[in-house]
Amino acid sequence: MVQVDISGFSRRKTRWVVLGAIWLAFTLSVAPAGAETVQVRADAPDRYTVTKGDTLWSIAGRFLEDPWRWPEIWQQNPGVENPHLIYPGDVLVLTGTEDGQPAVKALRGRKITRLQPEIRVTDRDDAIPTIPPDAIQPFLTNPLVIEEDGLDHAGYVAAGQEGAIVLGKYNVFFAKGIDGADADYYNLFRPGRVLVHPETDEFLGQQAIHLGEARVLAAGDTAKMEITSSTQEIGLGDRMVPADENIALPYYQPSAPGRDVNGYVLDIAGAVAEGGPLQSIVVSLGAREGMEQGHVLRIQRTEADQKDPVTGGTVEIPPQDSGLAIVYRVFEKVSYALVIEASRSIHMNDRVTNP
Repeated sequence: MVQVDISGFSRRKTRWVVLGAIWLAFTLSVAPAGAETVQVRADAPDRYTVTKGDTLWSIAGRFLEDPWRWPEIWQQNPGVENPHLIYPGDVLVLTGTEDGQPAVKALRGRKITRLQPEIRVTDRDDAIPTIPPDAIQPFLTNPLVIEEDGLDHAGYVAAGQEGAIVLGKYNVFFAKGIDGADADYYNLFRPGRVLVHPETDEFLGQQAIHLGEARVLAAGDTAKMEITSSTQEIGLGDRMVPADENIALPYYQPSAPGRDVNGYVLDIAGAVAEGGPLQSIVVSLGAREGMEQGHVLRIQRTEADQKDPVTGGTVEIPPQDSGLAIVYRVFEKVSYALVIEASRSIHMNDRVTNP
């Protein structure tokens, strides 16, 4: 069976996977000595009451010039139950610290009167997420990067029931190549775009397009299966990989890469020519370049040099900022990131660097 990274896939796409992946594990964070002071917006409020529909990134944007630096000013309040999470009704107060850094403290906005001992349950669904959950859910679990021809030895859709060649949710089909595999659920893939470095032509990987999930109805050399979910049409020859039911929830917080990085936008989700906020992109930076979940990248466009109308020489146009993206999934040579802010459209081959 082909060895691929399927850590982002599971048949149990519960709210815990989605929320666990997008909540930031906000902890007390003090800027290192000599670090640049976080810049507070000139119009930042002294206090702000969290409302339903807010996100941590949007709240940070009310206080900071660079919202991604939120963890540097977040201060735990020992009087707040579970200070890692912010809820509607909480009051955020902008203060200062002895070292000159700004700080934001949370005050529980809810009034609680305890008449007698009781158990109080807090629904984690009420917590404010980093970004809108619906925006990241399809991008967090679906992308997959494999070695070239990495799916060639995986199981595959061999035939549809009653001769069907185009399959969707609840359709039954027959599979080959999974006999003996100890799995009840499988993810369905199709080989996608080959990722090549635009400067060096190095092969960085091949995307596998996630098509849906299926469960085994009857095991055997020719297994009988049913499609339980689908994101697009499934056809004969599409490949299958066992679903991983034991997924570690990735908690992370935004931060700058630990060293200078320079890469490119290799692909934009949806096979579109341009991207924007809350779209997923693939960048030519991976674990070997030190990428980690939560790293924030600045997206820049390099424009062509122009002729100087006075001297007749060349006007070199410096790279222009296009937006910010946060890395949420890392492979050896590439990473997936979600565009959080965009001042203009994101294009293929745009540069990505330190924020």
